Amino acid sequence: MNESLIYKSPYNDKDYEKLLKDLNTYFEVDLSGYKQHRVRRRIDMLMRKHSYKTYGEYMNNLRKDTKLWDEFLDKLTINVTEFFRNPEKWEYLKKEILPKLLKENPMKFRAWSAGCSTGEEPHTLSIVLDQINAPSSAKILAADFDKFVLKKAQEGIYDKRSLINFSPSDIDKYFMKLENGKFKVKPQYKTRITFKRLNLLMDTFDKNFDLIICRNVVIYFDTDAKDMLYRKFVDALKPGGVLFVGSTERIFNYRELGLKTIAPFFYQKV
Repeated sequence: MNESLIYKSPYNDKDYEKLLKDLNTYFEVDLSGYKQHRVRRRIDMLMRKHSYKTYGEYMNNLRKDTKLWDEFLDKLTINVTEFFRNPEKWEYLKKEILPKLLKENPMKFRAWSAGCSTGEEPHTLSIVLDQINAPSSAKILAADFDKFVLKKAQEGIYDKRSLINFSPSDIDKYFMKLENGKFKVKPQYKTRITFKRLNLLMDTFDKNFDLIICRNVVIYFDTDAKDMLYRKFVDALKPGGVLFVGSTERIFNYRELGLKTIAPFFYQKV
């Protein structure tokens, strides 16, 4: 379906194209790879909130007002997650995939949570690695572009709704209950995680990962951006490394990318 039929903006189309270019020029934020009807709808919502009449006026104020820019980043980022999202997939990762990867590379195992959001995913992986007695040398990189969610991820404090897939005994084991009713990940399950700010579409990636987890992120990208990102992921994996994607993100051209499917939503670099 044509995106103009999905959402029709009340603002000027050419000015919107200039806004995208200016965001890239002044803030190094490239939104061109995202589905534009989603992006533009959110930007228009913010403009209406502050009564801006043109994209140029909005851009000028974004450059001057750090609070306005922080709001922009917050609203343009999708951050909805929970621990052990799709538990059966994590169980498969725990029983079938991680033991094999760790056997191949026990002392230098490296995993990457790409688009880690508020940290539930990398903390889940850390807990799973503890459950299977992975060595302390097994490390996790957790990266996201949004500095606000990265800060929350580093704090490791969550509402009870994020812990829906934990039993009460596991909540006691892995979390400290705070006076405000929230739960904080215990320090020993945070030590193997390193947090980093990273733009998936613009930045270069580290290499030789045994496992890359990128779930419910690329659904917001257009086809070309998805293809580019998957190619970058394959390049970042070591031979035999595994890419774990979301339950709505099946990779149809995986053979062309140099991957083979080992289970639904798990792909291995050939």
